[in-house]
Amino acid sequence: MARLNVTPTRMNLTVLKGRLATSERGYKLLKDKQDELMRQFIELIRKNKDLREEVEGELSKSSKEFLVASAFMSPEFLEEAVSFPTQKVGVEIQKKNIMSVNVPVMDFKVEKNTESTTSIYPYGYAQTSAQLDEAIAGLNKIMDKLLKLAEIEKTCQLMADEIEGTRRRVNALEYRTIPDLKETIAYIRSKLEENERATITRLMKVKDLISKDDQKEQKENKEMA
Repeated sequence: MARLNVTPTRMNLTVLKGRLATSERGYKLLKDKQDELMRQFIELIRKNKDLREEVEGELSKSSKEFLVASAFMSPEFLEEAVSFPTQKVGVEIQKKNIMSVNVPVMDFKVEKNTESTTSIYPYGYAQTSAQLDEAIAGLNKIMDKLLKLAEIEKTCQLMADEIEGTRRRVNALEYRTIPDLKETIAYIRSKLEENERATITRLMKVKDLISKDDQKEQKENKEMA
């Protein structure tokens, strides 16, 4: 704690009281925000863990199917079979607000090739293996989950940054700003009380002197009479 360098006056006392009330109110709001962010962050982390395990499992399965397909097909023919996709896929990103954090909301935007069929397979079935069909179908099925996983992980990253920033502000208010203000207010109050006592003491001395002067004057008047 450190006392602020201010003049101990009633005006400064009033100003510091206002700052203290604002700081305590801000601390409570930031603390509530930090707690809610942590709650939602933990929920997202659990969801991210479950989704990642699911995605990794399905990707592993598709990779095995590709390996089996490559064993039955030549590398050149396999590459040629998947070189011309029937769809163009983009990602549309919007934003939503979670506790003052703008997080992404991602969705696929599919543009189908008008010259091709609506099938996800960019090749004929005569020269390809069933394992390749299953691998491509599996990847197509998992794409939405991959995008959702990316969305959740980015949200977790942004929320973690916001939690860290909020934590620093909460700690600054709790351990620095509020204690400094309280110490300074207590110091100003003690100085004002000390000045008030000194003023009362001076007034009592002045009153005592005036009283003595009056008594002396009365005594002199009696002697003259």
